[in-house]
Amino acid sequence: MTTQNPAWIHDARVALKDSKTDFFEARPGRYWFDFMVSATLAYAAATVYLMAPMFSVAQFIAFPLAVFWLYRSGSLIHEVAHLPSHELRAFKIAWNIIVGVVTLAPSTFFTAHHRDHHSGKMYGTPKDPEYIINVFRPGSALSILLYAIHVCLFPAFVFLRFLLAPLTFINPKVRDFTLRRLSSFTMNWKYERNISRLDRKTFAMIELLCFARAVMIPAGVILGFMGIMDVSWTRIPLLYVLAASTLLFNQMRQLADHHFESTGDRMALPDHILDSCNYTNRDFFTWLFFPFAIKFHALHHLFPSLPYHNLESAHRHLTATLPSDSPYHGLSQPGWWSAASMTFSKR
Repeated sequence: MTTQNPAWIHDARVALKDSKTDFFEARPGRYWFDFMVSATLAYAAATVYLMAPMFSVAQFIAFPLAVFWLYRSGSLIHEVAHLPSHELRAFKIAWNIIVGVVTLAPSTFFTAHHRDHHSGKMYGTPKDPEYIINVFRPGSALSILLYAIHVCLFPAFVFLRFLLAPLTFINPKVRDFTLRRLSSFTMNWKYERNISRLDRKTFAMIELLCFARAVMIPAGVILGFMGIMDVSWTRIPLLYVLAASTLLFNQMRQLADHHFESTGDRMALPDHILDSCNYTNRDFFTWLFFPFAIKFHALHHLFPSLPYHNLESAHRHLTATLPSDSPYHGLSQPGWWSAASMTFSKR
């Protein structure tokens, strides 16, 4: 990719700065509303799915609803990661307790590697934790098949990671290895998180809460066998299918976040942005895989601190304000499949 003149990026920054609207102002009410609605509907649908008779109509109806709303409530981890440390602290705590711990997906296992994905030093390199072609080789059916198996097995890794968490404290070297290599929700095993900036006490607290949550899953089944609780062994495979399906939604989105044209070297900021996608059409798959306006992914990479609820209005402002020859206009893609299909194909 040829490096573009960065002047257009400056123009975009000026356009938002000079606007009468403060696009960078977060609205707490919007965060809380989206969080509470999504979590409530997710857990309601998941409860029906888990409690309904096996293969019943109620279970078949509840399953896609549970996946859809769990994915949406889980997607807010992205917003938790980008909020400044001093902003919306109650929201971050509530999200982590109600969603993060319960689903074994706390933000402490996401924020660091997601910010590394945004950094100029790591974006598009082999160690980029979210550059999806680091996980499989486009054009290779075998590699794509192994990637699909990887997705299916990943929930088991997450469960065991938390179930065995207390054992990581037995030795400082084991603990450091675990923090560096096994404490990020990325499928790129080449990624290594920087633990020098890690708040170990906070991380350990969240980690042990997730350990308690992980223990509850097999414990409930064991108590069910003993007749103490009304919990069937079928809860385990049902939970696993729910987790894997929700993860699959996230992987489908990642397939179309970028064009993935990096050669593995560091990319200049203009190339980094031009490698990213905005979706302005309202096709079904884009709506399904890109909740809360994160379909404006290129805009998000251009302005990572823009609150998600302002992305669409900021995009409209830039589209109307920037000159017609601005490369920003070329960031828009027809729809999810137009980019996702290219990710799978040969290059």
